[in-house]
Amino acid sequence: MQTSPLLVVDGANVVGSRPNGWWRDRAGAAARLRDALVPLAERGVPPELAPPVEVVLVVEGAARDVPGVPGVRVVSAPRSGDDTIVELVAAAPDRRRVVVTADRELRARVAALGAEVHGPRWLRPAAG
Repeated sequence: MQTSPLLVVDGANVVGSRPNGWWRDRAGAAARLRDALVPLAERGVPPELAPPVEVVLVVEGAARDVPGVPGVRVVSAPRSGDDTIVELVAAAPDRRRVVVTADRELRARVAALGAEVHGPRWLRPAAG
């Protein structure tokens, strides 16, 4: 059994939460988010999420080809990013699961599976 918490980040939703021109380069914006998440694997998100943390970034659409890096596993959603996130949460019932998204429907779906849910702003102090 995996004991470290699983942090699943809804890439499209978190990238879209900042009006910084992300729509001009969706893959680049997802890569920048991925890179900002790297330190969380070792540092966690103090004080709520103690390290070590398995960090998973779910990407879709134009960001689908963004690769993973040490510290952040990138999962390309074959269809819906929301469905992929729900599948990841459902596949780890014995772990603490934390999902970062502002999507209300997704929040309800993963909470029903026992995951904790935070909005994109929760990451900002930790992930820049």
